[in-house]
Parts: sequence; structure tokens; C-alpha cells
Amino acid sequence: MDKSYEIEIVKTFFNKHYQERIIYELTSKKKRINAISRLCHNFKEVLKIDYMIEINCVDYKEVLEQIKKYSGANTCYVISYNKEIDGLYMKLDDALRNIVGFGMPSLVVCNIPNKLAYFEAEQVNGAPPRYILEMS
Repeated sequence: MDKSYEIEIVKTFFNKHYQERIIYELTSKKKRINAISRLCHNFKEVLKIDYMIEINCVDYKEVLEQIKKYSGANTCYVISYNKEIDGLYMKLDDALRNIVGFGMPSLVVCNIPNKLAYFEAEQVNGAPPRYILEMS
């Protein structure tokens, strides 16, 4: 895990009210899952919703195409309920293969300078809500 990068991610994409708590939880091995769990049902409160663009995609290839419209990034950083990829820098394609359809929340940060991320919420009924987060 890259703690300094995660702090930057939280300050960029999370609502100010939650930032201090999310940073504390993400940097704690015991509490990390609590921070990620906050994205299950309350993501519209926790994330900066004004910058969220909902996308309707069926598979990871469609999500990748949508992201490529906003950024040419080929790598990303992942914060995910999926412990196998949580806290890793990955190829964007590989990250999306593991996240799209996983059913639990994940945040894929393509790059902070351009302030672009992909968020997939928890799957409840049907396809999970999927968003591009673009901070202009």
C-alpha cells in the first residue's frame, strides 16, 4: 500500500467530512476494511458526487473504453474490497478484469494530476452502479 498516495486520493475524491476518518481507517491494517465498506451503501455521501458520471457498461472492456475517453492512462492504483488487488499499482486492463462484476466496491485511480478515477459500487440488484469520477 502506498499510504501517501492514498491520502492524496482521499483528499481528491472523498467528501471533506469523511476524509480524516477514511485516512485513519485506510492506514490501519485492522480498520482498512471499514473504510472500504463505507463505499458499499453510503458512497453517495462519502465520495464527491458532483464529480461522478454514471456509466452503463456491461463488461470490463466497455468500462476501459469509457475511461480511455477521459485519460490515456495504462496504469492505476486500486483501493478495493478484493484483497488480492487492494493497495496495488496495476495495469488498468488487469485491474478492471478483477473489479468489474466483482460485486463489492472498488476505486481505481488512473492518475491524480488529471484527477480521474473509476468507481464500482456494491452489487445489490442487477448490475452495480458504475461511475467515472472526473475532477476538472
